[in-house]
Amino acid sequence: MEPYRIKVVEPIPITTRDYRERRYAEAGYNQFNLTAEDVTIDLLSDSGTGALSAEQQAAGMRGDETYAGARSWFRFREVAEELTGYEHIFPVHQGRAAERILFGALLKPGQLSVGNTHFDTTRANVELAGGVVRDLPCAAAADLDSDADFKGDIDLVALEAVLDGPEDVGLVLMTITNNGGGGQPVSMANLEAVKKLCRKRGVPFFLDAARFAENAWLVTQREEKYRGHSPREVAKLAFGMADGCVVSLKKDGIVHIGGMLALRDTELAKRCELLLIATEGFRTYGGLSGRDLDMCAQGLIEVTDPLYLRERAESTAYLAECARQAGVDSVRPAGVHAVYLNAGRLLPHIPSSRFTGHALASELYLAGGIRCAELGSLYLGEIDESGELLTPAPFELVRLAIPRRVYTRSHLEYVAETLAGIAKNPERVPGYRLTEAPAMLRPFRCRLEQVQP
Repeated sequence: MEPYRIKVVEPIPITTRDYRERRYAEAGYNQFNLTAEDVTIDLLSDSGTGALSAEQQAAGMRGDETYAGARSWFRFREVAEELTGYEHIFPVHQGRAAERILFGALLKPGQLSVGNTHFDTTRANVELAGGVVRDLPCAAAADLDSDADFKGDIDLVALEAVLDGPEDVGLVLMTITNNGGGGQPVSMANLEAVKKLCRKRGVPFFLDAARFAENAWLVTQREEKYRGHSPREVAKLAFGMADGCVVSLKKDGIVHIGGMLALRDTELAKRCELLLIATEGFRTYGGLSGRDLDMCAQGLIEVTDPLYLRERAESTAYLAECARQAGVDSVRPAGVHAVYLNAGRLLPHIPSSRFTGHALASELYLAGGIRCAELGSLYLGEIDESGELLTPAPFELVRLAIPRRVYTRSHLEYVAETLAGIAKNPERVPGYRLTEAPAMLRPFRCRLEQVQP
């Protein structure tokens, strides 16, 4: 059961299919263009969509809005230092701000950022800083049906080859959990090996730790060496292996806004601080209000509660199993923050050129008012100037990202029932064609139209 009681409720829109068809067409068949009033169950993102606890609300009321050196800043710094062990803590308004500052201070034009899988905004910030992204997911990640425990790991052989090769590597960035790789966890053994390779060659090693607590929970469940550890102990050990981290606290901080850049190196911290002050705010608030800093601090304490993490992981596994019973496979084993549906298997009549993943995500909205995100060729594929697909994504996936402490099991059962209805007649689902496609961050601003595959 959920280890909490519900104090405040919010009505959710219940709409008709006719209404959804009209609104989706007006939105250019892009779910980012829908409004909150158009959506019944919102699984578009787990970022900033969680429910605050009573203690977080109380902490927010104690927020100190002093411009520099507020009490809220000192509380936030104390909690962040205790968790990460890093000396230099910089609050920012969200994770992509931390990425922009770090990459701007660290990367030189043409340098590589090497990782298990960079997510879309991370990739964009690397490229905006003049860097080049290189993803090296482990071999197990290619088998969506395997139950390998740590499919979020980086390919260590490939990483060593890149580090020893002629290309200039600016940093190694490990994303925990691996969001772009199906929400799969990264093992402590893999992080330890990455640390050794980077230190041997003098390459900075960072964590994208937006879901550090969820990764730590899965480590305690799947990695024998750490079965007796608490999630917080594992998280501290993981932070201890890296030179710093970028964190969106909108995920495992369980807040609506907030992020963090934390570093060991003093000289790098000085460069980052200048960029922070110029673009985010003074170093003791970084674009956040005092109440936000206090709520972030409380969230960083609550998120490693084993009871909370167990229930969250079990709810995600429950949705994955319900979907499987409905005839819709997903990436196995289930992670924690999301279920990644295998759209390519469910809709074989739709080729990647007609955006199979987006087609399933669209049908979920049209059939049940469920908003979610495609992680297939619309997101990862190479597109030409006319909007036609040149190189498809490796897989056509749909991410059902589950907000923290928001939906009950009956909401998840409704999602599974909607999937079951789609799975009965999958050949009726149409494909899609791009009509507008920006050069960068395509899924956020593109427009499409329905076509028969």
